[in-house]
Amino acid sequence: MTLDRILQSQGFGTRRYCGDLVYAGLVEVDGEACDDPRARFEPEGLRLVVDGEAWICHVKAYLMLNKPAGYECSQRPLHHPSVYTLLPVPLRERGVQAVGRLDQDTTGLLLLSDDGQFIHAQTSPKRKVPKVYEVTTAEPVTLAQIEALRNGVQLDDEPAPLAAADCMGTGEHSMRLTLVQGKYHQVKRMVVAAGNHVTALHRSAVGPVSLDPGLAPGGWRWLHAEEVAQLTRKD
Repeated sequence: MTLDRILQSQGFGTRRYCGDLVYAGLVEVDGEACDDPRARFEPEGLRLVVDGEAWICHVKAYLMLNKPAGYECSQRPLHHPSVYTLLPVPLRERGVQAVGRLDQDTTGLLLLSDDGQFIHAQTSPKRKVPKVYEVTTAEPVTLAQIEALRNGVQLDDEPAPLAAADCMGTGEHSMRLTLVQGKYHQVKRMVVAAGNHVTALHRSAVGPVSLDPGLAPGGWRWLHAEEVAQLTRKD
């Protein structure tokens, strides 16, 4: 692929603008200056420096972000900043989207991608991708509440009880809850139906991928190849 098209695919601007960056001597490829926008390279893994910004090319973007509280998973947020403002401009420009959503006050693992098929597969109810939540509660967690969540609780707008795929107590006021559905405010509503109340909610894993413990709130990184393979593996 030509260098100007590679830069365009990575979100650095229109093809013409990317060509101008190259002509201006503002692009390095694998440590070497390049002033030819028509020079051809294999894009995946290509190491660039664009106007002083180091960048590794990925044909498709697969990311994890440690979502902090106070951000909305929306391109047009209503009351809080958009989670997309935590990403660099090139990723926003290339159309990266959240894989599902977390409430503004929920923290933890958020996957993002510009691969539509990947997003659809991860959010499809048929796949039943498990999501693991660390729940802090207002009242002490009881065995009866855990059993209710495992066996199923009735929510007002659901025709049948909803059960957690797994639930275990992790402290006097905390539990770990695993869901395979994606209903509106599901964790909070299920905990209320079981007789308690959520005071803090953190997603620690999606499918086989756990939140990187070294990722600070608001930080992001590319998913490793093996993580993408685990998420896309068909059982």
